Amino acid sequence: MKLLLPLFSAALLAASAMPSHAGDRYADRPPVMVSPDLSAPWVLQLGHAPGIVRQNRQALQQPRQRYAQPAQPDRVQTAGVQAPAKRMVARPQINPVYLPQEVDYDGGQKPGTIVIDTTQNFLYLVEKNGKARRYGVGTGKPGFEWSGTHKITNKREWPDWRPPAEMIKREAAKGRYLPTYLAGGMENPLGARALYLGTTEYRIHGTNQPWTIGGAVSSGCIRMRNEDVVDLYERVNVGTTVEVI
Repeated sequence: MKLLLPLFSAALLAASAMPSHAGDRYADRPPVMVSPDLSAPWVLQLGHAPGIVRQNRQALQQPRQRYAQPAQPDRVQTAGVQAPAKRMVARPQINPVYLPQEVDYDGGQKPGTIVIDTTQNFLYLVEKNGKARRYGVGTGKPGFEWSGTHKITNKREWPDWRPPAEMIKREAAKGRYLPTYLAGGMENPLGARALYLGTTEYRIHGTNQPWTIGGAVSSGCIRMRNEDVVDLYERVNVGTTVEVI
């Protein structure tokens, strides 16, 4: 055990040294907080792969906070009896400003219109009586910003993804090789739902990187948390006007 502890520490330092760029669609996931309980087998703590700290699928589906948050012990005490201690676990949460909420709105658009503010990274679904339902979104990174007005021309659940040839070429130049086709599902960057805008290649869609919400991170598409895009999907129809400002 004494010999393995230095190896474990070295693996964690190597993992934490990997670069991560918030403005990069394919950036590494934020570092995972590992249990300090070193009595567990060290290989298990590294996710069955020495040097790599992995997350399970259930953890990936949980919303992430945009800022670091300390781990909290899962320890429950009831009627003076303390439950068996569990491992320390991280409980990341998204910045509350990006969660769906009802807000005052005086933009002048008629109810049912979607307005996307790419400066503040908010999407507004205009409602009656000066109100709107606001969601946090990820928008185009520098060089990929755009504005305009379109109609929703199609809606898809768990859409497949065919990256444009230009994107494939651009990412290949960075050493990242994209598939020409990816079926819908949890690993698909379009997430749970997609709303297609006019005849463009832009969409309002979900994401498998929820921690990027609130940033300028995409190639022009508007990304939302999966649970948020599902909610929006049920509230709007084909033909809805979308204004990107």
